[in-house]
Amino acid sequence: MGVIEDVFEEDVDAEISLEEFTDAVESKVEQMGGLADEETAAMLVAHELDDQDVDCVADVEPGMDDVTFLAKVTSVGELRTFERDEEDREDGKVLNVEVADESGHVTITMWDRMAEDAVERLEPGDVLDVAGRPKDGYNGLEVSVDDIDPDPEGDVNVEIVDEYRVEDLTMGASDVTLVGELLDTDAVRTFDRDDGSEGRVANLAVGDETGRVRVTLWDERAPRAEELTPGETVEIVDGYVRERDGDLELHVGSRGAVEVVDETVDYEPDTTDIGALELEDTVDIAGGVIETSEKRTFDRDDGSEGQVRNVRLKDDTGEIRVALWGDKADLDIDLADEIACTDVEIQEGWQDDLEASAGWQSTVTVLGDTTPDTDDGDQDGLSAFGDDTDTTDADEAAVAEATTGGAVAATAETDAGGDTTETGETETEFTGTVVQAGSPVVLDDGTETKRVETDASLRLGEEVTVRGPETDGTIDADDVF
Repeated sequence: MGVIEDVFEEDVDAEISLEEFTDAVESKVEQMGGLADEETAAMLVAHELDDQDVDCVADVEPGMDDVTFLAKVTSVGELRTFERDEEDREDGKVLNVEVADESGHVTITMWDRMAEDAVERLEPGDVLDVAGRPKDGYNGLEVSVDDIDPDPEGDVNVEIVDEYRVEDLTMGASDVTLVGELLDTDAVRTFDRDDGSEGRVANLAVGDETGRVRVTLWDERAPRAEELTPGETVEIVDGYVRERDGDLELHVGSRGAVEVVDETVDYEPDTTDIGALELEDTVDIAGGVIETSEKRTFDRDDGSEGQVRNVRLKDDTGEIRVALWGDKADLDIDLADEIACTDVEIQEGWQDDLEASAGWQSTVTVLGDTTPDTDDGDQDGLSAFGDDTDTTDADEAAVAEATTGGAVAATAETDAGGDTTETGETETEFTGTVVQAGSPVVLDDGTETKRVETDASLRLGEEVTVRGPETDGTIDADDVF
């Protein structure tokens, strides 16, 4: 057996016949003008055949041998200069270019003369045949380029994005700028790296009109999470996209930033009806807070202290208790607030009722606090589900009644359809949900609230109808049904 056959048997895994391999070796010998014998030429051809022609960017993985793929340039970075370790060598040059196909993004890295040439020639939108070696880079997967060739006829259906929305994020995207509403923040956590150094990490949740995304801040960027306030609009600059547990996350490292900006972003959570929840679901829910409890602390098995607080949410289809764990137990949530809870796990609760668990991966956002501002701090006028609405005739009458000591009560007729009595009291019938138990009871019908004096035992979240005379905004209930 000759040297060509030996190399073919030992080193060639590609789907190619011995005859085709021999022809390629002979062409290589001729091409090199006698500078290589058959064995050397056979080894070179075998190495070239070892390049893996992957189907798409998503197939590229660290540790592969040389790969080739077709992709479109989405952004061209800055040409950077660095000092080499060897004193007698000139400074090196490096250029990062973001490329993508329909399956995802990846960073390709070029060096020295290739980098200098590419920064002058490449533009977003160019389609390239890329050959190189995948590796784990500073910000994730990179392909160190051996060769690139423009392919004007290449068809890569990728849109060039200057500012991303959540729905535009794809695996491997970098140099990402995204503006969204800050939904939740997290405390900074520390961890030990394999090399013995200490790392820091913190998380945010950001949403826009197309969805929401978890944002992970690393090391020197992590403390930024504790400087921000949910409800602010923030701009993520120079982020990069990675995958965790099947979901995309936006990461911010040393080159990135999170800044507060003066913009308005419309975020509306895509929630599941409470009445449709099933055991072991992981879902987003929203509703009005109809019951709250005090925060409780407990000792974990590892000796650390944990904390939890329960709130009860109600929407048009039902109600459910939500357990707020960890830092979420400290959130400023009151009766009548409307909140959204994302990525909560539906579990079996007390007396076989379903319960939602809002853990570290969840986001809890107060969508609206509808408690009216009053000079004396009166908190009775609670609305569990209300948005800001125009003042109704009944509201105006209640304000006038409060400011004139009830003098107008004898002439006012309520929207509830009551009659005015000779003593100035108004016979009122009102249907609503109990958002405050005790004395007085507070009922809410979605647009207004009523205080009720009654001896009946009413439970938070219960829908009742009351009837009786109304004086100074309080119904003295003769009937509760």
